[in-house]
Amino acid sequence: MIAYCISGLGADERVFTALQLKYETVPIHWLTPLSYESLEEYCHRLIEQIDTSAAFILIGVSFGGMIACELNRYITPEQTIIISSAAQASELPVLYKVMGKIKLASWLPEFILFPPLFVLNYLFGVKTAAHKTLLKNISEDTDPVFARWAIDKITHWENNFIPDNLIRIHGDKDKVLSYYTPETYLIKGGEHFMIVERAEEISAIINSL
Repeated sequence: MIAYCISGLGADERVFTALQLKYETVPIHWLTPLSYESLEEYCHRLIEQIDTSAAFILIGVSFGGMIACELNRYITPEQTIIISSAAQASELPVLYKVMGKIKLASWLPEFILFPPLFVLNYLFGVKTAAHKTLLKNISEDTDPVFARWAIDKITHWENNFIPDNLIRIHGDKDKVLSYYTPETYLIKGGEHFMIVERAEEISAIINSL
């Protein structure tokens, strides 16, 4: 079975390289948003990368987990696994909703859109030099057009739909998205970059499902 992997905002398929899964993994590549493209329209374009004629699962990290949940409106994976993410709008921090109210994404300067690395390292909980370098490289490669569009969609997200067969994996020290449910597979001490930092534990959870 294929696991289609969706990375987070400011990230790409490199965050999945440390996982050792029983599935064949195929990354979903972010597309440059079209002018005034809605989240629904964008999701339909992403679906073109998925072979829905065979059984598959979705694995989404952070914003990618939110997208994975949205994709469930239009396609039917065997499972949807979200890591360091949220399944519905009510799970997002109140601050994100405030950012949406003031339309932050439309006027945010680029130097804030891409904060200094020491800020990213702190927020994401990056510990090792190698992982700091990885995050730096990923951040530098992020498309600012996509980043601004994604921030707008996150801060205006209204989803209240929870997919069937949803699996949540979350760190109890996540500073970016702190909400988790009692059913969540909880990684003690896990932070927002745990897809890389705690890849062995996450792989074990996914492979046990």
